[in-house]
Amino acid sequence: MAVIAGQPQQVDLREPKGWRRTSNRIVTWLMVTAFVVVLVPLGFVLVTTIAKGISIISWSFLTSDIPPNVAPANVGGIGPAIVGTIEITAVATVMAVPLGVLGAIYLNEYGGRNWLAALIGFFSDVMTGVPSIIMGLFIFSIWVLHFGFSGFAGALALGCLMLPIVIRSTYEMLRLVPDSLREASYALGATKARVTVTVGLPAAISGIVSGALLAIARAAGETAPLLFTILTVESINKNLFSGPNTALATQIFANATQPYTGAEARAWGSALTLIAIAFILMIVARLITARFARYDR
Repeated sequence: MAVIAGQPQQVDLREPKGWRRTSNRIVTWLMVTAFVVVLVPLGFVLVTTIAKGISIISWSFLTSDIPPNVAPANVGGIGPAIVGTIEITAVATVMAVPLGVLGAIYLNEYGGRNWLAALIGFFSDVMTGVPSIIMGLFIFSIWVLHFGFSGFAGALALGCLMLPIVIRSTYEMLRLVPDSLREASYALGATKARVTVTVGLPAAISGIVSGALLAIARAAGETAPLLFTILTVESINKNLFSGPNTALATQIFANATQPYTGAEARAWGSALTLIAIAFILMIVARLITARFARYDR
């Protein structure tokens, strides 16, 4: 009910009619169609991978050594690849996540409109669209050619891929924190650093953690950067700073190109294991987000 020129008028809050209703339905159906088109190939990939990899998955497969490629019928295991994936991704996370969070804090809380903040924001956006193989070639040229193949070189490549994702997700989460919370803290005499640590970050922590875990899941499945930085071996290399290493992504590539039945079965099992790891990380991200959201309420 609204009052116009002293006379109450009934406000029409019903569903739009005519062309507005038709256009609304058209756009809705287009969105549903686009979602299905994207979902169908993903479903085929998941179904095929599960169908061909589930029979191979076992505790022995996840912990046994990788057999040499000259063993045609031996499936063996992928234990060293799982260890290498965890080690390399963990080191990349330690490098990329703190640096990305600090970069986002500078962009949102300190940088403002100065040239350095604009430069950091520009390069973080550019790095988001850089193909992973280019990042692998970059680390190959500046690190591998001078110090040799190593797990640390692979961690550098994955860290460069994770960094822009962490910066952008953290920056967007910090922007969603209401300015009234910061202003109330400033009114009580708190410094900018204290407000950032005790107000901004806690309010945005759920989104920050979710973005970091999604960046980790993406990095764990990258293949091209690791092909140029760690090579592919069959044994565990505990020294990340010297010598070739292995990971699930490179093992999938190496075994999928082999004509042997054992290698192909190992590739399907490795692919399913990598999908399961990414799926677990996404579930953890959702649980953490829900937990912090409950605390905020």
